Amino acid sequence: MERTLFLNGTIAEESWYDDEISPQMFKDELNSGSGDITVWINSPGGDCVAAAQIYNMLMDYKGNVTVKIDGIAASAASVIAMAGTKVLVSPVSMLMIHNPATVAFGDTAEMEKAISMLNEVKESIINAYEIKTGLSRAKLSHLMDAETWMDANKAVELGFADEIMKRSDEDAADISVPEASMLFSEAKVTGSLMDKIAAKCRIQQKPTEPETKIKADSLMERLNLLKNWR
Repeated sequence: MERTLFLNGTIAEESWYDDEISPQMFKDELNSGSGDITVWINSPGGDCVAAAQIYNMLMDYKGNVTVKIDGIAASAASVIAMAGTKVLVSPVSMLMIHNPATVAFGDTAEMEKAISMLNEVKESIINAYEIKTGLSRAKLSHLMDAETWMDANKAVELGFADEIMKRSDEDAADISVPEASMLFSEAKVTGSLMDKIAAKCRIQQKPTEPETKIKADSLMERLNLLKNWR
């Protein structure tokens, strides 16, 4: 009998407020039975290490893993989604990928260590995306740099998902990706907006008015008038 698991909420190493999903919680639920499973995902992401643990659990699972994204699979949650034997997306769902981030403090050496660590984390995330999508690492890196949001059609088009969910199995048998799809880059939109604001706020220099030249004859006439008024 196929089981259904739900991954709803933030992904964290430990659950502090009982609304996060930790690797241990997911492991307990995953190992509570056997057979094929369906994992519903609606998560904004969270800790990338915790997400990597859950991804590995699903990749190592003996049965088929069907992932269904019914709301959002963003950031670290998008990595977990890549572990599905088949990935389905709701017509109204979104998938987002971006570069990993961290908080660091210290001297130059500490900052360089943090940068190196983030670069390695990014490469490990690209591994998961590359296995699922077949896209080049350079393409995936650019999509992450831009913080890319994908609607259902674009997720299927780029290979992050296999099908768009339909009302019945008969309708889902023949899936065709519509030509209209949406890919939203926050970085590009922000850059475009800043360019427009800069253009609106740019101070236009006033044209320099040419100096008025007074002819010598006109000057003599004025002097003669002044003499007559004495």
